[in-house]
Amino acid sequence: MKGSYIDGFVFPVQKKNVAAYKKMAELGKRMWMKAGALAYYECQGDDLKIKPGPDGSKARSFVETAKAGPADTVWFSFIVFKDKKHRDAVNKKVMAQMSSEANSKKWKDFVMPMDSKKMAYGGFKAVVKG
Repeated sequence: MKGSYIDGFVFPVQKKNVAAYKKMAELGKRMWMKAGALAYYECQGDDLKIKPGPDGSKARSFVETAKAGPADTVWFSFIVFKDKKHRDAVNKKVMAQMSSEANSKKWKDFVMPMDSKKMAYGGFKAVVKG
């Protein structure tokens, strides 16, 4: 995968809201890709049980990080960019489009299908790539 900068996200989505989240994610994918992102991934947790390491240590799970409950699924999502400057330019275009559409009838009654207060986010510079 080409690209040296990634925006990454981890967050819970209630199981009852997964279909609505997928619909929103498809819209997001179209917006970011149209604005110039290199790749866009929305990944639903599948194998999130943490097993102790050989020394007995146990890593913190994505479930714990996302403060997910039994009614939640955990998502790991990321968008790939050429570099940080490219990320900033693409995100600026996406935010401008979102702002211009925010007051349209299309979004009047929109309710986020996830709790953004439980989302972890960050920009990452790719150091080792395959």
